[in-house]
Amino acid sequence: MQRWNAVSEIPDDLAPAAVTLGNFDGVHRGHRAVLTELVTRARAAERIAVAVTFDPHPLAVLRPDAAPQMVGTLDQRLELLDALGLDAVLVMEFTRDLAAWSPEEFVRRVFCEGLHADLVVVGQDTRFGARNSGDVQTLRELGRECGFDLVVVGDQGDRTDATEATRWSSSQVRRLVIDGDVALATHVLGRHHEVAGVVVHGDHRGRTLGYPTANLNQDPDGLIPADGVYAGWLVRCAAPENDPERRLPAAVSIGTNPTFDGQQRRVEAYVLDRTDLELYGERVALEFVERLRPTYKFAGIEELLEVMANDVRQSRQILGVPAPHDAG
Repeated sequence: MQRWNAVSEIPDDLAPAAVTLGNFDGVHRGHRAVLTELVTRARAAERIAVAVTFDPHPLAVLRPDAAPQMVGTLDQRLELLDALGLDAVLVMEFTRDLAAWSPEEFVRRVFCEGLHADLVVVGQDTRFGARNSGDVQTLRELGRECGFDLVVVGDQGDRTDATEATRWSSSQVRRLVIDGDVALATHVLGRHHEVAGVVVHGDHRGRTLGYPTANLNQDPDGLIPADGVYAGWLVRCAAPENDPERRLPAAVSIGTNPTFDGQQRRVEAYVLDRTDLELYGERVALEFVERLRPTYKFAGIEELLEVMANDVRQSRQILGVPAPHDAG
């Protein structure tokens, strides 16, 4: 997948493109419906499929106090877009100057002159241009002027009763992850939410307790769920896809280790029934499947070990992983 960081980087001889527009934070199922429609139509028309996105988030520039926590980093977003079959992504730096472009100027400079678009695919809630004044009707009118067809994909979500539906959105995913409801976040995302980082040295307390953990660096990539213990998977990012050691079942802990009066919030994972792994310096991703419990301060080591053993049993059950003596 090609990446352009400005309209000026788009090749002058670019063939007509099929284009979509959005922030795509989290690349959830609603986004994927639009992106899949784009790729399908682009392939059928022998066009390249291009997504136009922004970095940073517009609110981070226009109203920093109201800017949302991002579900994932730009690199995570681009990796997910690539996996959906996009041929190219235009990442536009969002500035106050860009925010002042009228919808007409944006479409002319980006879609028409830059990408030579003859097909635009968007969700029905798409807004763009100064003060978000452009919408699908604006695109429809500009398409007639500029020569591109418009396809509008309806809202995607869960129907709650015969008349109402819950629309999938990035803000919904953020709320679920922050609340620790990673199972429902998985449903909206269509995949497990993940946090990624480099394994660093911690207090080495887990090893002495019989549960050695891989500690992620501070400020890892991805929105960190609520404090607690989760069943999940540890993915060794550099390992080949077919390596059986690439994706390993884990119990993941997030918090300050209050039993030991910890002060620093940490994300750490115990790979189930493994004490032989040396992961220091490796980049890993943690996929969150289900929250087991909140973080507690225990009265002592004995109580802590009893609860940790139960965490491991629950994680095995949720992940479908047999205990060592059941493996064969």
